[in-house]
Amino acid sequence: MATDSNIVLLRAGEVALLLDVTPDALPQVLHWGADVWGADVGGADARVSGDLDPAALAAATVPALAHSALDDRWPLTVLPGPADGWPGRPALRGHRVPATGAAAFPRWRCTSVDVRGPAVEVVAVDAAAGLSLTLSMALQDSGVLVVGATVRNDGDTPFVLDALTPLLPVPGHARELLDLTGRWCRENTPQRSPLHVGVRSRESWRGRPGHDGTPLLVAGTPGFGFGHGEVWGVHVAWSGDAEHLVERVPEGHTVLGGGELVRSLVLAPGAGYDAPPLVAAWSDAGLDGLSARLHSFVRARPSHPATPRPLVCNTWEAVYFDHDLARLTELADRAAAVGVERFVLDDGWFHGRRDDTRALGDWTVDREVWPDGLHPLVAHVRGLGMEFGLWVEPEMVSLDSDLARAHPDWLLAAPGRVPRAWRHQQVLDLAHPEAFAHVLDALDALIGTYALDALKWDHNRDLHEPVHDGAPGAHAQTRALYRLLDELRARHPRCEIESCASGGARADLGVLARTDRVWASDTTDPVERQAVQRWTGLLLPPELVGAHVGAPVSHTTGRASGLPLRLVSSLFGHAGIEWDLTTVPADDLERLRDWAGLYKELRGLLHTGRTVRADDPGEGLLLHGVVGPEGGVYAYLRLDSGADALAPRLRLPGLDPARRHRLRLRPEAGELRPSFAIAQPPWLDTGVELTGAALARVGVAAPLLAPGQAVLLHAVPL
Repeated sequence: MATDSNIVLLRAGEVALLLDVTPDALPQVLHWGADVWGADVGGADARVSGDLDPAALAAATVPALAHSALDDRWPLTVLPGPADGWPGRPALRGHRVPATGAAAFPRWRCTSVDVRGPAVEVVAVDAAAGLSLTLSMALQDSGVLVVGATVRNDGDTPFVLDALTPLLPVPGHARELLDLTGRWCRENTPQRSPLHVGVRSRESWRGRPGHDGTPLLVAGTPGFGFGHGEVWGVHVAWSGDAEHLVERVPEGHTVLGGGELVRSLVLAPGAGYDAPPLVAAWSDAGLDGLSARLHSFVRARPSHPATPRPLVCNTWEAVYFDHDLARLTELADRAAAVGVERFVLDDGWFHGRRDDTRALGDWTVDREVWPDGLHPLVAHVRGLGMEFGLWVEPEMVSLDSDLARAHPDWLLAAPGRVPRAWRHQQVLDLAHPEAFAHVLDALDALIGTYALDALKWDHNRDLHEPVHDGAPGAHAQTRALYRLLDELRARHPRCEIESCASGGARADLGVLARTDRVWASDTTDPVERQAVQRWTGLLLPPELVGAHVGAPVSHTTGRASGLPLRLVSSLFGHAGIEWDLTTVPADDLERLRDWAGLYKELRGLLHTGRTVRADDPGEGLLLHGVVGPEGGVYAYLRLDSGADALAPRLRLPGLDPARRHRLRLRPEAGELRPSFAIAQPPWLDTGVELTGAALARVGVAAPLLAPGQAVLLHAVPL
């Protein structure tokens, strides 16, 4: 709603955004957080329930004037810069070539303000600078705020854009930061720090977010956790170079935001640049509250998967490059027998691909290994009632390939230079029209020939020295990737695509607008997976995160893990199997069959409910779950030994506090039942009926677990 002043109030999902939109500046955010206006807005004078007038609140937030500062109050806008009075890093930076004497620091003047529901769009210009800007801010039903920005060069000479990073203010009591880092097979490792004066910028110059990239940058009240504290978080929905930043200035302001690292993008006269969406969320219920908003936002996308997430068998850790029809049909037989619904043939099926040193780019079936093509295997898999998927890595090329030998000019590199190799491969310049057409035609033919149900789309290296047409090429490469994915989905809407980037190096909402799940990490080690899935789930709901049962000994860490821990870990995602089932003993196959049935029974809740995570269940222990109207499913795990002989009481968060629930072990007998203690708590044998409030506040006696043990608990409302 808008008032008769310049004050605009946006409300959705129990979140409010109070803006000051004046003609001589971009919008200022006066409040982003709790909706203090209550349930209804009404009255022509824009007064709201409780007689709280937005304009009155805006007036109450006008700050004092300090000594040795600007003589007048200045606006902290969504794109603050020197012309506003902002003393920090300008949100829009750029220059003209050649220098023309035009204003270097835009002074925006709004030409239109359009308020529609919980969204506002502002158009602004600086005629002297030769620039125009369109800025949009929209609160979603989830309470998530999406900020968009487009800048256009209206001048007569090129404008070099160096940055366009929308920034949102957070209050002074947000004094602590959380971001994520990592490496291959250990993505999304949390790190926390005080929020000091200065800039904290998490940047990726890898051409993809990278294993060390942070999907969220979060500021919050000191000590915030999963279940407590007030937090503000931002995500840049972009699959290339990007930054997430926070800056506090001595004047008392803190801003949080981000955008693409554009690497001096040249805008010709009349050309524009669309910044990737900045996705921002607030919660006063800790990180779980933040995740609840973000998961609701992600699930509301038109492209979000609408069908139950099929149980997957991926062949990589079963056969690697050793492709043989007889062996793979036997693997498919075992997979179908345990309840697998989608069979994915991984790397090694295409021309000349006997190891990882060659053949990327030659996307035709290897006739020496597959004389009849993939048709016999596809027919066998489909005859068993399973879908069929295929691994590809379309953005890469091996120098030892027919494609690279025929078209060395298609590399994403400066002419006459070859970047350092990574996994013996280079990057294919998708912004090159002929290279783009080649990849599109090859993938279109594969999907069409085999009526593929799924593609596992890999991306196994960073973009080093990316040059396209003599300019930095990471931006053009990312845009070309999006066009490629969009075209394939338009041609083959029923073929699902998984985003894999040597694991979780590209798991952002930009690529997920065009894909159906991500491979969170190349490790299937369930101990490593606890942290990877826990923190990947800060942004992404479980149904988008591939989680597979691996072999007893992890091929990435060499750690041995028991089957119960592997089974419980893999339930909390889009579940699958990454294990040579032809070597699995009969009793373990039976346990896998039971687990597959349990996954199919519970995935309706696991893939629609609210993720909850206990902050401190005890030393060496983890507790997390998913809750909804159908109750809750929880994993309780011990990864390390603790100092206490007995674990503390197990308190289960998130259930309806007023309803009684029956809590029991799942399965009630068998491999997932803990056997470490002399005598476990009696309720494990009988189940227990308690209210959600009692389970959350008082709890139940915790099962005694040995390191590496895990149990699955199911609470069903009565």
